[in-house]
Amino acid sequence: MQYTRLKNGHEIPLIGFGTYQIDDPAQAVHIITQALACGYRLLDTASFYQNEEYVGQALRQSGLKRKDVFLSSKVWNDQHGYDATLNAFDASLRKLGTEYLDLYLIHWPGEKNLQTWQALETLYKEGRVKAIGVSNFDGVQLEELVQQGDIVPMINQVEYHPLCQQKMLKAYCDRLDIKLQAYSPLMRGEALKPPLIGKLADRHNKTLAQIVLRWAMQKDVIPLPKAANASRMKENLGVFDFELTEEEMQQIALLDPGQP
Repeated sequence: MQYTRLKNGHEIPLIGFGTYQIDDPAQAVHIITQALACGYRLLDTASFYQNEEYVGQALRQSGLKRKDVFLSSKVWNDQHGYDATLNAFDASLRKLGTEYLDLYLIHWPGEKNLQTWQALETLYKEGRVKAIGVSNFDGVQLEELVQQGDIVPMINQVEYHPLCQQKMLKAYCDRLDIKLQAYSPLMRGEALKPPLIGKLADRHNKTLAQIVLRWAMQKDVIPLPKAANASRMKENLGVFDFELTEEEMQQIALLDPGQP
C-alpha cells in the first residue's frame, strides 16, 4: 500500500475499501476480512451502512494492529447537532470496538452543518479522531465551515469518476488542501464503458477498472472501490505499477459531459 498525507500530516492510504451495502450478517465479516488480507488498509464505513459492528469484528479477526488500519465512519442525517453528533460518534466507537477513529465525516449536509462540525472539531481537539471532514458537500457548504469553523475540513468524500469529475469543486478543494475521496469510483461499471478506457487498458495491459482507479489517484483523489470477491479486490489494488501519461489524463478529462 502507498500513502499520502492529509493537511494535518496524518497519513492515509491512496486507495480504500468501501463497505456500503456490505451488511449481510452471514457474509460481511468474511468480505471485509478478505479485503484486509488482500492488502487494503483503509476501511470506509458509516452509521447509515449498519455494518460498523461487522467492520470492527473483521478488523479484530484480521490479526492486524489497530494502528495499521485507517478506519473511517460518518454521522448520519438524523444525528446532526452538537450533542447528537457526539453521541453518534460514541455509538460508532462502541460498534467498531475501537477507542478512536482515523477519520470522521458529516455524511450529508443539512440545516445544522456548523453545529455538527463544531462537534467534530471537539472530537479532533480531544484526540478521539485523527482527521475530520465532510461528504457530499459543495463549495458553498464547505465555505460556510471554512469561514465559521476553527478547522478547515481535511476530506470531502463525493461521487467522482471520469463521467463526473466535479472540476469546480475539485479546484476549490485543491486550493484549501482538502483531499477528495471518491465513492462509486467506477459508477457501478458505467465509468468503464467509454471506448477510450478500453483503449488505454489494452495499451497498458491493465483492466478497465485499474485504468479508472489509476486516473483518480493521479488526480490526487482517493478512490473507495467495492468488491465482493478476493480476485476483484486484488485487481483493484493493481494500480501502483503503471502511470497514465499527461496526454492520456487529458483525454479522460474530455469524458466528463460537463457537470461542474
